[in-house]
Amino acid sequence: MSYDMNDLLELVVDQKCSDLHLQVGIPPTLRLRGSMTPIDGPILTALDTEKLMLAITPDAHVQNVKLHGGTDFGFAFLERARFRVSVLKSKGNYGLVLRQIPNHMFDLRQIGLPDKIKELLYRPRGLVLVTGPTGSGKSTTLASMVNFINENRDGHIITIEDPIEYFHSHKRCVVTQREIGQDVPNFAEAIKRALRQDPDVILVGELRDLETIEAAISAAETGHLVFATLHTNSAAKTVDRIVDAFPANMKEMIRTQLSTSIVGVISQTLCKKNGGGRIAAYEIMVNTSSIASLIRDNKTFRITSDIQTGANLGMITLDTHLLSLVNTELIDPDEAVDKAQDTEGMRAKLTSLGFKLRNL
Repeated sequence: MSYDMNDLLELVVDQKCSDLHLQVGIPPTLRLRGSMTPIDGPILTALDTEKLMLAITPDAHVQNVKLHGGTDFGFAFLERARFRVSVLKSKGNYGLVLRQIPNHMFDLRQIGLPDKIKELLYRPRGLVLVTGPTGSGKSTTLASMVNFINENRDGHIITIEDPIEYFHSHKRCVVTQREIGQDVPNFAEAIKRALRQDPDVILVGELRDLETIEAAISAAETGHLVFATLHTNSAAKTVDRIVDAFPANMKEMIRTQLSTSIVGVISQTLCKKNGGGRIAAYEIMVNTSSIASLIRDNKTFRITSDIQTGANLGMITLDTHLLSLVNTELIDPDEAVDKAQDTEGMRAKLTSLGFKLRNL
C-alpha cells in the first residue's frame, strides 16, 4: 500500500490535527490535541516520502532541498485549509512536517485575548511583539490582530512573511502580503522598501537578525504600527533579547529607543485543554512610563512586578493566567506546572489551593 497526499491531508483537516509528520521508518504521524498519534498503516519508506514530497513541493523548493537540505513554503489544500510545509533531509532521506493553518480567522476573544488588547490595535505607531516558542500560536494571534485592524480601521497593511500563512483579503484596508524569497529577498530589505509604500501597519514574520530588528524599530519610530515575533517566553526576556542583539556601544541607545517605541508584548504558550483541543495562556505587558523607565535603566528584571499591578491596563503574568485556566477547569493543574515560568511557585500555589499534583 502506498499513501496518497490528498488522503492524508483530508485526514488532518477532518481530525482537526495541528501537524502531519512524514518520516522514513514510521507511519504518517498526526499531532492531535498536542499528542503524537501514528495512523494505523504501514511504515513509510524512502520512496514513499520522496513521492509525497514531490506531490506538493514546487520545483524551485525541490532544488532548495537538494542544495541546502531543507525548504519552507505555504500551499492551499483545495478550499479546505492552508498548510505551512517544512521539507527536510534526514539520514539522506526526505521528511516533511506540515502545519495546518485554518482557513477562517479567529476573533480576539475566541483566542482568549482580553478586550483591552484592542486599544493597542488603534495606536498610530509603535512596536507590538508577539512571542513564544515554536508552535505556540503566534501566527494565529498575529493574523487575528491584523484581521481586526482590517475590519475596523482603514489604511494600508503590509505583511512580510516566510512563508505567507494566513491569506488576508482587502476589507476596510488595502492588504499587501509579501513572501521572503518569492517577492523580496529578506526581512530587512522588505521593511526598508515597505516604508516607501505608504504603509500604516507592517507585520514582520520574525525578527531574525540585527538588521531586521533595527529596521523594525526604525519603522515603529517613524509613525507606523509594527507587529513582529520573537522566540522568547516573557516580556522581560523579549526586551533583553533585542538589546543583546546589538553591540555594546549601541545597547544604551537601543534601550532608549525601545522604551519609547514598544507598545506592548504578548508572550504565549499553548496548553492541552481539558476535554480535548488546546488553549493559549498569555503574559501581556502594556508599556507605561514606569516600564519605559525600567527598560531605559536596564532593570528589566522588575518588569514582572509592574505587570502584576497593571491588571486595569489589561496586563497579566503568564503564571496568573495559567492559574485562572486551572481554576476555571480549562487545563489540568499539572499542565500549569509544566508551562509556568516559576515552576516551584506554581506548584506551591496549586497545592495550597488543594489541587492534587503528580509527584515528580
